[in-house]
Amino acid sequence: MTLQQLLGIELPIIQAPMAGVQDHRLAVAVSNAGGLGSLPAAMLSLEALRSELIALQAQTGKAFNVNFFCHSPPAPDVAREAGWRAALAPYYAELGLDASQIPNGPGRAPFSAAAAELLAEFRPAVLSFHFGLPSSELLAQVRSWGSKVIASATTVAEALWLETQGVDAIIAQGLEAGGHRGHFLSADLTEHAGTFALLPRIVHTVRVPVIAAGGIADAQGVAAALALGAVAVQVGTAYLLCPEATTSAVHRAALQSPDASHTALTTLFSGRPARGIVNRVMRELGPLSAPTPEFPLATSAIAPLRAKAESHGSGDFSPLWCGQNASGCKAIGAAQLTRELAGAA
Repeated sequence: MTLQQLLGIELPIIQAPMAGVQDHRLAVAVSNAGGLGSLPAAMLSLEALRSELIALQAQTGKAFNVNFFCHSPPAPDVAREAGWRAALAPYYAELGLDASQIPNGPGRAPFSAAAAELLAEFRPAVLSFHFGLPSSELLAQVRSWGSKVIASATTVAEALWLETQGVDAIIAQGLEAGGHRGHFLSADLTEHAGTFALLPRIVHTVRVPVIAAGGIADAQGVAAALALGAVAVQVGTAYLLCPEATTSAVHRAALQSPDASHTALTTLFSGRPARGIVNRVMRELGPLSAPTPEFPLATSAIAPLRAKAESHGSGDFSPLWCGQNASGCKAIGAAQLTRELAGAA
């Protein structure tokens, strides 16, 4: 059985779930074009998730994917939080923000029993997970609906672990990928490889289908991934300029500027390494060196700086997520882009 048959799609193109820059509209467009549209749920309340799923099912009869994070919420660390806010204090003063009025709090939630209960009403064709997998009990619920399970691996060891857990397919996430790294067995970034170094190693090691992700932005990249044994590709950055995406004005401008050729992994926006376009705060604090709280607790302190700067047209404090290859970003409809990416495939 091909992945298209397994997931109920026509084209070997999966739109990467991108929390913060999309809603159901992008997923609908990709699914209706024959690919697998994805809805990111990590930043949605249960009420918002229900609303998005209702809209998805109303606008497409095709398969779609719902994506969740699987991190373990950390215990608050008062000293670490204080150090992070001290590092940001000069920026609060510069932008006229009162640091004492900025609340603490997580920015993203992991998959939960409550989310599973809600999803049981909708039974999506596919659920994908980042940062490992949920508990075996929650996975059993997902499988009881007939949903297929896919998850990200950043190393061969992670791919092997996912295979032992019975996933239906594995996403080989190369170091080029924009947004958060999906690692879960080790936080050592020196173990991570580029897509076309990682992909064949995972393909030759596991027996389940493998999906390539990271730095793939056009039909040639898709063809190259398929030639190396991938059964499909997951593409994110190329969709960021589509009208169906909710990408902010400052983010869109950065993607179309020379700055898009300068990306780095940074922990500044969430506490976990994620690739984005280098901006002022990354240059001045160091993308990985600042004393950020554990994921996702870093988000609350920097979010007001982002909001204030963006209100003045600046992306100095924004997570400008972007992979190492933004050449495929086009301000065209997501359906057209999906078909172009598939090319002869």
